Amino acid sequence: MALSPSITEGFIKFNVAALPGKPCQTYYKIIGTLGEGATPLIALHGGPGVNHEYLLVLADLGIPLVVYDQIGTGKSTHYPEKMGDISFWTDQLFLDELETVIHHLGLQGDYNLAGHSWGGMLAARHAVLQPKGLKRLILMSTPADMKLWIKSQSNLRKQLPQTIQDILTVHEESKTTDSKEYQEAMGEFYGHFLCTIKPMPEPIVHGFGEIAKDPTVYLTM
Repeated sequence: MALSPSITEGFIKFNVAALPGKPCQTYYKIIGTLGEGATPLIALHGGPGVNHEYLLVLADLGIPLVVYDQIGTGKSTHYPEKMGDISFWTDQLFLDELETVIHHLGLQGDYNLAGHSWGGMLAARHAVLQPKGLKRLILMSTPADMKLWIKSQSNLRKQLPQTIQDILTVHEESKTTDSKEYQEAMGEFYGHFLCTIKPMPEPIVHGFGEIAKDPTVYLTM
């Protein structure tokens, strides 16, 4: 019988330049053992605002897997007071966090990087810096252009029942996207176009729940 891979988890101190003197922690989890030959895979979750849990299925690949909750998400430090602050929630903030994770775990010489959705955009931003240790880049359901993404989302919404479309529009215009009615309507959208498995797998449901609990980073970015 094959042994289950080891699991290591913890927190990494992350110094945020915009918040001098205010501690920040990034929660991470490692499935498998680093430094035993196989190049580890670092996987970046989407959102931004969901957590890492739905990416744990990648451990089935049989290689060391590193996942973490990005700042403002899951078990990492949250900053709800920064809602709407686009000078704080920047791509560079998340790039700095990724670099911190890589160096803390000693992976800067050899790693693969995968990103899903927003995580793929972050992974691509990292890759264009041409880090020497990056061996492979995997982009999963990642937008190549935000203007085209917004246009395609609008076209998909037009395929929903008119009542659902109206609910989404009313709450977005009223800035009440934290309402239960809006969340349920978005659930209809996700069920049609994001994950058609019914019932939706629990890690994905939980991920959306993280956005509902603290939508700061999702609504700002």
